[in-house]
Amino acid sequence: MDGMPFSDMPWWRWRSNVRSALHMLSDPTFQQHTWLTGRPGYGDVTDAVYRLVEDTWLDNWSAEKYVGTIFRDAQEAQLVDLAVLRVLRIMHQVGADAPVTAYVAHPGWPDAVRAAREAHVALATADGEDPDTAPHSLDALAALTGGPSAPA
Repeated sequence: MDGMPFSDMPWWRWRSNVRSALHMLSDPTFQQHTWLTGRPGYGDVTDAVYRLVEDTWLDNWSAEKYVGTIFRDAQEAQLVDLAVLRVLRIMHQVGADAPVTAYVAHPGWPDAVRAAREAHVALATADGEDPDTAPHSLDALAALTGGPSAPA
């Protein structure tokens, strides 16, 4: 997220967390090489979902509420809403503490990944960044946002 213009979105820290979550949820190669292998520093599916909804409450209301603060326009909000709904549906079916394998084996996972990818590409492109770079570690996200470091 090195190229992200911080000054143009009032709640850029929240946007950074949402973008980080969408990035990880949208990248099957990352999931294969990082989450499924237990690579430290990136959390897991539950961590990503938490970053997606923790501050925004996108599990309770529409991203439309945040147009102009987190999201640039209604199109970004709609893409994020779709991704959140698909991922949360799976989380509720497999359980928040389910292993990563339960998520990626779920029949709805490819649709959730596709929705997260569409949202991630829209947000990254609007922020002037390449959506195809690898996701940043949680420590890099913390350094960017001034948030807590990744759990050990």
